[in-house]
Amino acid sequence: MTVLALRDLTIRLAGRTLLDGANLQLDPGRKLGLVGRNGAGKSTLFRVLTGALQPDGGEMRIAARARMAHVAQEQPGTDVSLIDTVLAADTERAELLHELEHGDPARAAEVQERLIAIGADSAPARAATVLAGLGFDATAQLRPVKEFSGGWRMRVALACALSLEPDLLLLDEPTNHLDLEATLWLEGWLKRFPGAAIIISHDREVLDECVDSIAHLDRGKITTYPGGYSEFVRIRGERMAQQAAANEKVLAQRAHMQAFVDRFRAKASKARQAQSRLKAMEKLAPVVEVMEDGSTRFEFPDPPEVPPPILTMYDASVGYGDRTILRGLTLRLDQEDRVALLGANGNGKSTLAKLIAGKLQEKSGEVRRTQRLKIGYFDQHQAEALDPNGTPLSHMQAAMPKATVTQTRAQLARFGLDEDRATTLIRDCSGGEKARLLLALTTRDAPQLLILDEPTNHLDIDAREAMVRALADYKGAVVLITHDPHMVELAADSLWLVADGAVKPFDGDLADYRAWLAGRARDARSEARAAKADADAPARPTAASRAAARAALAPIRERVKEIEARMEKLRLEDRLLERKLSDTETYARFKPSDITWANTRRAAIADIVAKLEEEWLELAEKLEAA
Repeated sequence: MTVLALRDLTIRLAGRTLLDGANLQLDPGRKLGLVGRNGAGKSTLFRVLTGALQPDGGEMRIAARARMAHVAQEQPGTDVSLIDTVLAADTERAELLHELEHGDPARAAEVQERLIAIGADSAPARAATVLAGLGFDATAQLRPVKEFSGGWRMRVALACALSLEPDLLLLDEPTNHLDLEATLWLEGWLKRFPGAAIIISHDREVLDECVDSIAHLDRGKITTYPGGYSEFVRIRGERMAQQAAANEKVLAQRAHMQAFVDRFRAKASKARQAQSRLKAMEKLAPVVEVMEDGSTRFEFPDPPEVPPPILTMYDASVGYGDRTILRGLTLRLDQEDRVALLGANGNGKSTLAKLIAGKLQEKSGEVRRTQRLKIGYFDQHQAEALDPNGTPLSHMQAAMPKATVTQTRAQLARFGLDEDRATTLIRDCSGGEKARLLLALTTRDAPQLLILDEPTNHLDIDAREAMVRALADYKGAVVLITHDPHMVELAADSLWLVADGAVKPFDGDLADYRAWLAGRARDARSEARAAKADADAPARPTAASRAAARAALAPIRERVKEIEARMEKLRLEDRLLERKLSDTETYARFKPSDITWANTRRAAIADIVAKLEEEWLELAEKLEAA
């Protein structure tokens, strides 16, 4: 059975054709990475799949009763707790539970069957697990959504989609608002997810680890490649090389035939052969245009050398107001260091970055910076301070008042902001173009130390690869905060762990860090189980407490007897109804409405008995525990 099928799908937007007769098929359990240039139509295709936009032609089929989930732009701030918000996102479950309680008893069996099919009973546990994986502890899950910032609300929106366990999951840049820890958790979740998924992502690690095929949206068509993103790049490169070689061969044949025709067309003795060559030329395979995506290039200016160490900390602490976030900081940076900061959001990575950059002053201890040290500090939130009516060029001219227009344009060109994009209004710039401008502003003075706090959030895969290459050539120190494991592995030489109010070098690579996180999670679960067991352990009973316990259990025993008696009566009634319905004479003696009532009554009895059995089991467990 196919979960999703697109046949000759055509989508037009603002007079531009994004998809032109595109085809795609997705089977159950398959995970597809959707890639293509910015503006190719990936997010627009998602809008069509979710019903927010109607296609202009073709056909789209989604399997009957298939549950589809996608991530909202942002979860609205409400007074509802996170856990209840995630549970409420499963509208089908909520409607079925309401119908089971207040609806037609005749449909009770059908409703229960559907609740079982969608795993309704395990929904609270799933929601709590997903929220925990995305960085919300048990206390945070009970807080209202309105208490969290936009980035954290995006995580709640993601949790709403993941906890549904749908048949078809649509994810558009799911890691943009996650830290590295949550990104690693999401990768593991996607690997275990049994449903089908389409993932738009600029995170190469996600596309290599979590999908089994890549769908490339290019010039209105969708071409599918097996494997992850790295395999897609290899296969596509080989196909383009083969096509280029085939084109050269066809062009050479055509040139040879054309030369013969031009030479002998006027000779009567060769006219027939010339006409034959012309017909052969018409039968040659057409030359297919080979379009290579433009290679993105970034370039960090070379900084002058300064004496080592460029920065040292001695027993420093830092925080906000009366609150200390990090303490006991004894660290050193040299100009050749490349450090990535690990640790969950809220542990203090950005606080440490601000202390290193001089944006925050130490509360105690000492922080020393070498003379003539220039620091470039990139913060993704700086985009909010850009003048929407300005341009990249005007911002760069303001930051470099003594530079010529040629020099400012050259600095913008280092990060792919060419002549046209340099004069585009900021309000019309994409997130990636704003990130490029911030990088250009950050490095305009050729700093010896670059501090990059989530620099890749709005950059596509090519731009991320360009940044990795630029960092490899950069001759200064780097402190990197990113959720992109691929960038950490390629751009960082050492890892610092920010956790529990301290910063310590982490001895190992990302694979070791994944194992460390898994071990820490196991330890936390073990501690929680042990604490629960201690809390549930009964105290040594006294004679008075035993008498009180017997008195407290008396109503439970009485209720157990009532349930057993009622279930026996209901089962007897059900057997009588079954006997009547199996007797052929019953259908001759009774009206059709009576037969319908008997079937409805049997369904209601089954529902009531199931609920009584559940209550009986709960009470029996209490008696056994007592």
